[in-house]
Amino acid sequence: MKKDSEVVIVGAGIGGLTLALTLHKAGIASRIFEAAPEIRPLGVGINLLPHATRELAELDLLPELAAVGVTTQESVFFNRHGQLIYREPAGRFAGYDHPQFSIHRGDLQSVLLKAVLERLGPDSVVTDRRCVSATQDETGAMARFADSAGNDHLASGAAIVACDGIHSAIRKQFYPNEGAPRYSGFNMWRGTIVAPPFLTGGSMVRAGWLTHGKMVIYPIRDNVDAAGNQLVNWVAEIEAPQPARRDWNGKGRLADFFPAFADWHFDWLDVAAMIEATETILEYPMVDQDPLPRWTFGRITLLGDAAHPMVPRGSNGAGQAILDARFLADRCAELGVCEEALLTYDRARVKATGDVVLMNRKAPPDRVLQVVYERTQGQRFERIEDVVSAEELSQIANQYKTVAGFHLDDLKAKQRVG
Repeated sequence: MKKDSEVVIVGAGIGGLTLALTLHKAGIASRIFEAAPEIRPLGVGINLLPHATRELAELDLLPELAAVGVTTQESVFFNRHGQLIYREPAGRFAGYDHPQFSIHRGDLQSVLLKAVLERLGPDSVVTDRRCVSATQDETGAMARFADSAGNDHLASGAAIVACDGIHSAIRKQFYPNEGAPRYSGFNMWRGTIVAPPFLTGGSMVRAGWLTHGKMVIYPIRDNVDAAGNQLVNWVAEIEAPQPARRDWNGKGRLADFFPAFADWHFDWLDVAAMIEATETILEYPMVDQDPLPRWTFGRITLLGDAAHPMVPRGSNGAGQAILDARFLADRCAELGVCEEALLTYDRARVKATGDVVLMNRKAPPDRVLQVVYERTQGQRFERIEDVVSAEELSQIANQYKTVAGFHLDDLKAKQRVG
């Protein structure tokens, strides 16, 4: 097996691409092996919170991201009647040194992929390589891949990092008896539509509550046509007795969820009309996995969704993968590409991301909506101050930021120490 410092990265998603770039900046060679025969811009909208954009700024990617995404100005919460509950500024509008972006996942992946190919070379990403297994000895590690024609391929290096997502073969190799994903009792449906800007034009909206229907709505591309319209991303979430298929690109049906939102006609957005006008709807269960006790086994480790799949309720999945990548690259730069570096990464990030997984279950930012729903039984209110204080709402929001690693004071402190 190889004895040099090259890292074999399994998966060309957000985590794998970011890891390749951060390793490259540290002077460490890597190569990415991706299962798909062609890397295409799949998915819909995601958010990059300031702790993630801080790391992407270190890679000199902010101008490219700002050009294809929307700079988020505020996070705002409404009940299912369209009544304002709480709003707070976001990113630089809240005093952070770095912005928050709402962006199409495919656009983010394209920016990262372009940077990898330019900086690491055209041979740095190998497609049509589905990881089957990984082995190691005292000098290195080897991954075995299969292509779409059924041929076997091997790749070896000083370490293997599995960034191959929720269906990671390497995770299954280390945890063959892991239980089924933990279903939260809710499914989500997602889509995008071209529409005029609403509210500030950079607002991330959460409205309603899961019991009777909750929406997350935000723009992910600006000025998509001559009329100045945006590409708007929406997510509908509601209780369901059975989980949907665990496929990020699984197709959904309007009839399965639309009745809960048919009367959502707000003065700032006709939500029902937006949903009905959407051409392609995707469906996904709100599931996660219990945090693992460890990700690292010798010279092989996990990163991103392969390590810590979480319920998508905190706008933080991609962000945590980016933080994983930076921390691992820093340890490899400090200690070399070795078992000690991977174990140091493991000890820090297993705990940090496990806390986020559990917080996403019990107290993500949308708990603001839950509190109001439970106290009003989903009915209209006269004054929000009679239901919940601004201090309590702020406390809920700040608690999540602290656990997830993007509280303003914490990031400012990190900025001071570099």
